[in-house]
Amino acid sequence: MKVVIVGQDPYPNRQHAMGLAFSVRESVSPLPASLKNIFTELESDLGIKPSNGDLSRWVSQGVLLLNRALTVKPGEPASHSKIGWHELTEVIIKNVAQSGAIGVLWGNDAQTLAKYFSKDDLFTAPHPSPLSVYRGFYGSKPFSKVNNRLVEKGLTPIKW
Repeated sequence: MKVVIVGQDPYPNRQHAMGLAFSVRESVSPLPASLKNIFTELESDLGIKPSNGDLSRWVSQGVLLLNRALTVKPGEPASHSKIGWHELTEVIIKNVAQSGAIGVLWGNDAQTLAKYFSKDDLFTAPHPSPLSVYRGFYGSKPFSKVNNRLVEKGLTPIKW
């Protein structure tokens, strides 16, 4: 893993959740609001306009897309945030960080994991949800910053 992007929990809509944080199946339209906002920032940052919401192409390049909670009751965001998933995902994030991965932590919940990443390998911003996107997610330029850091580390940049 070269990069880990940490989300909160799966999309509460059965048609959206697919096991990768922020990702949806290729056929999903319209995109969930958070993913739409991520793509708005990606276009602003690097001029890239993805054709669909399936982020598997990032995973195949060494990006771990992991939610803090791994399940959710349909229609009830954060409904499984206190059933033990955080302990498991924290261990995973700690190990990925110790292996030298870059952390991209969006939102307060994800940022509780900042302690595991070196200062140079950590990029934080508010969550890309419509509620917080204008509080600093837009303009945070995470994609170019991650790629610049990967180059500094002698690694291949991500083709976002």
